Amino acid sequence: MYNLLKGKRGIIFGALDEHSIAWKTAERVHAEGGTFVLTNAPIALRMGTINELAEKTGSQVIPADATSLEDLENLITKAQEILGGKLDFVLHSIGMSVNVRKKRHYTDQNYDFTHKGWDISAVSFHKVMQTLYKQDAMNEWGSIVALTYMAAQRSFPDYNDMADNKAYLESIARSFGYFFGNDKNVRVNTISQSPTPTTAGSGVKGFDGFIAYAEKMSPLGNATAQDCADYTVSLFSDLTKRVTMQNLFHDGGFSNVGVSKEVMEKFMEE
Repeated sequence: MYNLLKGKRGIIFGALDEHSIAWKTAERVHAEGGTFVLTNAPIALRMGTINELAEKTGSQVIPADATSLEDLENLITKAQEILGGKLDFVLHSIGMSVNVRKKRHYTDQNYDFTHKGWDISAVSFHKVMQTLYKQDAMNEWGSIVALTYMAAQRSFPDYNDMADNKAYLESIARSFGYFFGNDKNVRVNTISQSPTPTTAGSGVKGFDGFIAYAEKMSPLGNATAQDCADYTVSLFSDLTKRVTMQNLFHDGGFSNVGVSKEVMEKFMEE
């Protein structure tokens, strides 16, 4: 460990269990000297094991619905009180599609489900940043990161309306990133991660196929949840102070490969 985050404070959204990228990130932030508050929706707190992570990292848990401005205002105010000052980093690791959960095909969406998933997965990122911005809760050169997936740029049929949610999320990062950078010297980025077997990701139809295909397409192989945690820490650190408004592909090279030798060989076998 390098003490990259010594003295830095933040909020980590979305740690559910030990498979979560947010969980791995919290562990790595703690190892690098950072302190933080953990948060998730009340229902997710009941489903997961976040209290174990809190105990392990000496952190407090504040329940918050990321779609509720009232909850977010309370969270950000309390986090600063608990941590003793303004924040240096925030991780948004939130995503949920009701259409996917209810097995509604992309061509047969329930639009109430669509709106709910959009609010949770994408608009919540704007709400988090707007609340941080209005409270002036971020220190100069702070870093805000959200997790996304390449279905925002390319078609993955079974990713359903989550693809649209991620595209919207990435646009918010660029748009709010301009104002946060210009007005407060705070950077905003998204990480486009390899398909990762988290509790949320595994709910997507054909996800095992996604992972196997991406592994054969990526020169460096799929990036794991732990790899993503390491990369996120680098974006929270002072080593990336001029990186903002970027969608950063963290996928072993998958996003720049047309076809791989391994995939071609697989087709030639048939």
